[in-house]
Amino acid sequence: MTRGTIIIGAGHAGGEAAIQLRKAGYEAPITIIGEERHAPYERPPLSKDLLAGDMAPERVFLRPGDFWTGHDINLKLGVKVTAIDRAAGQVALADGETAGYDALILATGARPRRLPIAGAELPGLHVVRTIEDTEGLQEDMASARRLALVGGGYIGLEAAAVARKKGLEVSVFEAGDRLLARSGSPEIAAYYKHLHESRGVSVHVSQSIAAFEGDGRICAIRMTDGTRHETDIVVVGVGVVPNIELAQAAGLEVANGIVVDEYCRTADAAIYAIGDVAAHPSAIYGQMLRLESVHNAMAQARIAALAIAGRPEPYNEVPWFWSNQYDARLQIAGVRLEGDETVVRGDMAGGSFSVAHLRGGRLTALEAVNNPRDFMAAKRLIAAGTALDPKRLADATVPLKDFL
Repeated sequence: MTRGTIIIGAGHAGGEAAIQLRKAGYEAPITIIGEERHAPYERPPLSKDLLAGDMAPERVFLRPGDFWTGHDINLKLGVKVTAIDRAAGQVALADGETAGYDALILATGARPRRLPIAGAELPGLHVVRTIEDTEGLQEDMASARRLALVGGGYIGLEAAAVARKKGLEVSVFEAGDRLLARSGSPEIAAYYKHLHESRGVSVHVSQSIAAFEGDGRICAIRMTDGTRHETDIVVVGVGVVPNIELAQAAGLEVANGIVVDEYCRTADAAIYAIGDVAAHPSAIYGQMLRLESVHNAMAQARIAALAIAGRPEPYNEVPWFWSNQYDARLQIAGVRLEGDETVVRGDMAGGSFSVAHLRGGRLTALEAVNNPRDFMAAKRLIAAGTALDPKRLADATVPLKDFL
């Protein structure tokens, strides 16, 4: 009898992998094992619509509750996998049970990076990664007057936008010399700094945290330069750490994520890795990438499912990402590389523009603010490797689709 497929991780990638297995005609048993007690759900709304109260909580779930039983997908939730026995083809669980597999998908995701400083465990200090995180932050925001964001990345800035809409006084503290240092261009960072400041957010860059202060609850942030900022609640958004420990302990190759091939398969032919935790080869960029995005999670879930179902297709898609803050919708196609040439299309002050990034005359990435047409065309241009004239590209009156 076949033992079927076990998916470790009940997040978006893990849930989508099970869905795609059934779509591919896979009829063997499927079990999803997750540490959270929730069925698979989407994470992007946690710092946007769900935090703002604009989305009903049940809408974050990938499928209605009866979907999983209706498709013979076993959800084993609130349980931690403690080890993988590759030789025996089984996993060990914290509750003492073991489960065998023919195929294993690691969709273990990532966890928020924590700051190793005094006061980091004080009540009133939040991260945004789970439904419970968002619910706890919502509860605190309801009675708070001041909120401090530590980290100038997208999740922190999205939470800042929600907090301002709710009338809180908001301050952002970023250790680097600009916002979005890891994930956005200097041009986009400058735009969002101005956008947030125009909405009343106090933005501090080149500011490192020395400690969180409070007697039983957070009440202030102390900086390394000795200054002190009082606050009622804090959100820490300083990046995530991929959950590679299970794979590493099992002897699988790890390098900024679990290393996989173009079919999302590890060096062990029975084991796959997908989503935030997977480092995959990109033919488009000629290097290994580990991507933290819903698109990547869903696309890799499909690729792994097809391979397990005996219908392998290589993964070679243009990555894309998005962020909603106030009335600015940012859509990013591709991955910006060090040393790219930058071309701005449109009027940044007008709130609808694009920042294109070129290498050797070819588009590597495009950041579009309230400009969905450029975004859609950019995905096709990146995939095609089309050579572009930077001077013509800078002319926003020339539709980007004309370059195709």
